[in-house]
Amino acid sequence: QVQLVESGGGLVQAGGSLRLSCAASGRTFGAYSMGWFRQASGEGREFVAMISWSGGTTYYADSIKGRFTVSRDIAKNTMYLQMNNLKPEDGAVYYCATGPNFRAVESAFYYWGQGTQVTVSS
Repeated sequence: QVQLVESGGGLVQAGGSLRLSCAASGRTFGAYSMGWFRQASGEGREFVAMISWSGGTTYYADSIKGRFTVSRDIAKNTMYLQMNNLKPEDGAVYYCATGPNFRAVESAFYYWGQGTQVTVSS
């Protein structure tokens, strides 16, 4: 079993930055891909970014490309999402997830965190 705990969310003005963290525990972390999804109020969950088990490959949604950066520290069992130049439409609950396949779909991720709220004021 894997436990994922997100942190780092909060309220920020448009144009500002936040860094989300996702701490993993409970099993071998290094062999799994990890990803970030988000869900705005009243909408479905959407893919944001993901990173391979080695950290050598990343993939981003077009909506955040160039503004967000995903990274991971295998030694610390932690993944990060650096979010810059935030926009009001980035406001959502952000979830981290992990799974054995490098695919940007929810079904590829077996374990999920509880989410952290990001609010961007205009």
